[in-house]
Amino acid sequence: MQAVTKGDRVVVHPKQLGGHKREGEVVEARGPGGTAPFLVRWSDTASESVIFPGPGTVIVPAREGAAPSQ
Repeated sequence: MQAVTKGDRVVVHPKQLGGHKREGEVVEARGPGGTAPFLVRWSDTASESVIFPGPGTVIVPAREGAAPSQ
């Protein structure tokens, strides 16, 4: 996974059928050079948590028109 910057979007797709997708915004990249872990503010609850992205996690760069990375 490539480095992220503040404002990038995080999309976590469900692992199970019937699960729900979570979306949030990167508040801070706490690893060296913009790597994990990331502090994320979730759009559905406005709560913040620290995550280490796993399978099913997509980072969408904040720059307009940029393609998502996995």
